[in-house]
Amino acid sequence: MSARLESRGIEMQTIEGELQRDFEQEKTGVDEIEFRAWKSHEDSVAFRKLNEEWIVRFFTLETKDRETLNHPEEKILGKGGRIFMAYSGDAAVGCVALIPVSEGVYELAKMAVAPELRGRGVGRGLLEYAIGEGRRLGAQSLYLASSTKLKNAVHLYESVGFQHIPVEQRPATEYARSDVFMEMVF
Repeated sequence: MSARLESRGIEMQTIEGELQRDFEQEKTGVDEIEFRAWKSHEDSVAFRKLNEEWIVRFFTLETKDRETLNHPEEKILGKGGRIFMAYSGDAAVGCVALIPVSEGVYELAKMAVAPELRGRGVGRGLLEYAIGEGRRLGAQSLYLASSTKLKNAVHLYESVGFQHIPVEQRPATEYARSDVFMEMVF
């Protein structure tokens, strides 16, 4: 009988070990993600693809989307903005941009995370990285436009300190989908 229990113990340890390995392989957390500034044409392609995925999933690509996503060097970087990328190994898994609006004010825009990594902390890490970079750029505030259809995104923005802008103070927007406006003042 003790030999039987020992063999079952070994079987349980084997099963537990296999489950732990499976869990480790499936898990991808912020610790495994590199956040960095935009570097190359490959980042430009990933920036466009990551954003097109979520936009067409929930809305439609608008003229302003096409202009910005097809020409980020001109529409963002050329205006003094920044694009930040999240990488897991060699794969781009997220992105966000800071676009200058006026002296000391940047728009946080075009934030995207690969669908398979949503809900795993990548968006929060990317957002916190962009906020830190905004401070380093001397931003006095960050502004963003989103949509009530993107409840998880709005909740994320709220959780890091963005505040809703009252209706009477909302800026004009070029996006039909935008009905949530938020800001973070430093």
